[in-house]
Amino acid sequence: MAEKNGVFLVEDRSTKRVVGFSTMKTLDMRNGDKRVKGVFSGDTIIEKEYWGNKALHVAFFLRMIREKLRHPFRPMFWLLISKGYKTYLLMANNFHNYYPNPDRHCEKLEGLVDNYCELLFQPYYCPENKLLDFGGGYTHLKSDVAQITDEMRARNEKIHFFEKRNPSWERGTELPCVGEVSYSLILHYPFSLWRKLRRKTRGTMTAIPAK
Repeated sequence: MAEKNGVFLVEDRSTKRVVGFSTMKTLDMRNGDKRVKGVFSGDTIIEKEYWGNKALHVAFFLRMIREKLRHPFRPMFWLLISKGYKTYLLMANNFHNYYPNPDRHCEKLEGLVDNYCELLFQPYYCPENKLLDFGGGYTHLKSDVAQITDEMRARNEKIHFFEKRNPSWERGTELPCVGEVSYSLILHYPFSLWRKLRRKTRGTMTAIPAK
């Protein structure tokens, strides 16, 4: 926690009981000849009863806007490491410009991944296969939480792509990702989130940035 800049506490709205949390860290970085800002999201843990609720997504999005407005003309990126396809889809399904992307390759974003992985995780990063390997004692996802089936591979190209890029995900290797936080994304995301909330609402909880 000492390495982070902030934490989100997820509370049940009716009981005020903490049911989850997530952390974040901001970084000043270089991408080529440009100075950029990175927002790294750390471990996120939420009780199973509240999976699917969007309160944390909303709180994190509002914090991203706040960070963007602090330096409105500096490029900003969301930095994410993913040991499971669900985390990868958070970026792949919501960002316009992100890496790794099954539809197009971006060398600048690839270089930014190398940059932040060597800055934060240098002993564990393999630049050849673009994976983070923290060793045998590192946490891994339970098979009933993030198992990938043949049907899922055939139905969703992004899930299949994630598994190809991180074939050892079951033992806990992490796929580092990066997404550009552009003004077009900031304008588009609330409408996308509203449509998802209209289709499905589950539970009642709120996420509070606690810095």
